[in-house]
Amino acid sequence: MRILCLGGGPAGLYFAVLMKLQNPANQITVVERNRPFDTFGWGVVLSDQTLGNLQAADPVSAQLIGDAFNHWDDIEVFFKGRSVRSGGHGFCGIGRKRLLNILQDRCIELGVDLVFETDVQDDQAITEKYQADLVIASDGLNSRIRNRYADTFKPDIDLRACRFVWLGTHKTFDAFTFAFEQTEHGWFAAHAYKFDDNTSTFIVETPEAVWKAHGLDQMSQEEGIAFCEKMFARYLDGNALMNNATHVRGSAIWIRFPRVVCERWVHHETINGRPVPIVLMGDAAHTAHFSIGSGTKLALEDAIELSRCFAQHPAADAALQAYEAVRSVEVLKIQNAARNSTEWFENVDRYSGLDAEQFFYSLLTRSQRISHENLRVRDASWLQGYEQWLANVGRAAKGRPEQATAPSGGSAAHAVASVGATSAPPPMLLPLKVRGLTLKNRIVVSPMATYSAVDGLPQDFHLVHLGARALGGAAMVFAEMTAPCPEGRITPGCPGLWNEEQMLAWKRIVDFAHRSGEGVAMGMQLGHSGPKGSTQLGWEAPDEPLPAGNWPLLAASAVSYGPTNAVPKAMTREDMDRIKAQFVASTQYAAQAGFDWLELHCAHGYLLSSFITPLTNRRSDEYGGSLENRCRYPLEVFAAMRAVWPAHLPMSVRISAHDWAPGGNTADDAVAIARLFKAAGCDFIDVSSGQTTRAAKPVYGRMYQTPFADRIRNEVGIQTIAVGAISEVDHVNSIIAAGRADLCAIARPHLADPAWTLHEAAKLQSRAVDWPKPYLSGRDQMYRELSKQKQA
Repeated sequence: MRILCLGGGPAGLYFAVLMKLQNPANQITVVERNRPFDTFGWGVVLSDQTLGNLQAADPVSAQLIGDAFNHWDDIEVFFKGRSVRSGGHGFCGIGRKRLLNILQDRCIELGVDLVFETDVQDDQAITEKYQADLVIASDGLNSRIRNRYADTFKPDIDLRACRFVWLGTHKTFDAFTFAFEQTEHGWFAAHAYKFDDNTSTFIVETPEAVWKAHGLDQMSQEEGIAFCEKMFARYLDGNALMNNATHVRGSAIWIRFPRVVCERWVHHETINGRPVPIVLMGDAAHTAHFSIGSGTKLALEDAIELSRCFAQHPAADAALQAYEAVRSVEVLKIQNAARNSTEWFENVDRYSGLDAEQFFYSLLTRSQRISHENLRVRDASWLQGYEQWLANVGRAAKGRPEQATAPSGGSAAHAVASVGATSAPPPMLLPLKVRGLTLKNRIVVSPMATYSAVDGLPQDFHLVHLGARALGGAAMVFAEMTAPCPEGRITPGCPGLWNEEQMLAWKRIVDFAHRSGEGVAMGMQLGHSGPKGSTQLGWEAPDEPLPAGNWPLLAASAVSYGPTNAVPKAMTREDMDRIKAQFVASTQYAAQAGFDWLELHCAHGYLLSSFITPLTNRRSDEYGGSLENRCRYPLEVFAAMRAVWPAHLPMSVRISAHDWAPGGNTADDAVAIARLFKAAGCDFIDVSSGQTTRAAKPVYGRMYQTPFADRIRNEVGIQTIAVGAISEVDHVNSIIAAGRADLCAIARPHLADPAWTLHEAAKLQSRAVDWPKPYLSGRDQMYRELSKQKQA
């Protein structure tokens, strides 16, 4: 093939190397607008995994790159006058210029033509000049080619909230270093790492509002750099900060990171009568925030994958289709992690109440790609110390969120001394006290609709279903959403709590759980279906109306849930008073039945949710319009319930933290909603999302709703329940240890295995030597011994 790479960065150069190795007859030209030794930026970072990929693709260049790398294992964080450090992280730094020179030399060695100082204005003209069969658009972040064919590539560019400047220094850091400094206007963060014997990269970032408040937008380059030198002087040891982007004027050296996502990666253009594929690679196709160090990694791995696809598929079209299919998914995974990491650094103030130990843990796990057990593999000694510190802080905090002030000394060393020689339990098994209730661990069995009630009356099925899970080791088992009146059911098979017979049926279940469940708590979730009521059972046609016997629906406004659903009646004041009274009566029945916890369902498009979301609330009275008005009725219902619910028992509210639809509530609104319920006396926010409209398009992924719980917990200062795609004990430990939530609600794993919590705890306990009580109950001890016997 005749291959033309437009852009001589890592992507274009490495692809040229690999395709020349694959077939020396390939005629490959790389065109670059800069001179061979020009580059902007300083060092780049690659993981040990990426180095392994390079070794497999081209051992020769991998050896040269490896020899030039500075390798380190440690990450160190400086925060509020403290430093925390752990090892085993396995990163390498290399100067960007050095990396490019190695790849340039390798290209020349293999016979690739390198053309420098050529700024391509017209890709079609140069394609025709070289008679290229394949064009690689590796022309970087501001790709002209991507912009020219935007109708095909469909780029989505999101400018992030922080400003950052990419500098260098002769202070050599022996760990990947994060330094945080607080000013009167907000936080600045530095990312620093060594990439050769006497130079380190030093990136400074801060939210744009903070940047402007300090006048950095009005400063010259020299003034801005001097500001950073003064800010981070304690870490620089008298070394200056250096800038190699002198071609940029004034404060323009501070940029907002553009996250680039392209819907398609391949464009076909007919040039001089020949069809030529034009393929995006590297930053032209995608970007990932520098806080996870993946830009160069992605570029190199794009090149590896496309060359592999050409080796596997003789037909070019098939190779290109495979490349786009594989890389778009892999890049999306990285970009999702990068989004989490980016948002963490954009919101350092959110985590500023954490102690240095937990702040460090939160930073390490910010992308949700690094888990609790992954940290144990990296640095078991450090993680054990952190678990001991967390257990000690949890006892001292007496049920408050983990950002509560640590005991005297506030360090992992103090926690170790206090706990003694015993091993601390994993975070999931730490107890939690809420009002007068102590939960034995952090696992909750989610409310799960079972459609098995008769006229609202729980059956033997519910006793077996909930009873089995009450024996399974979780701290609390929630009953499914239960209606305060017949018309409040979702389906005819949903349970209710509007009469004494139902109360006694629930009491039978609660009594069994309390009698047999070794300290398990039972939670009741009350909710009214509103516009989503009178529908078929879940295994029939979910959310679709009944074939016959439908009952009238109520909602905030006369807006149906979907085109096939009945239009509900907009509630009158009389309706609102009646429904509120029904919620109060159900609350009293729940107390009589012996439930330990009460939750009000204000999510998922049901009655109270229909008030909160602007997608369904179109009222013009005091219950519509502003968010405060839209929350007014749900808050009235909550207050009336709290007034009759025992004061020593907790109450939570489930909310949809994001409607995932244009014009709907967002995470910003969720924070405001949580504040309103906290002020009303709510103890916990159960943080779900979506299901308020059929038009919702959630962005799914593991633990995809946890960031909402994290934000609410740490901005509002209220405890939260995380829910949604939390399927592994490792997820739970990471969430609790990082302070992203205080409880984790888990559904599907408990459906598959009612004793999921006990089984997962047994796996963890089998490696522990002597966890102290109260972490081990009698049944827990039994499972631990069974697990040991099985392993033996």
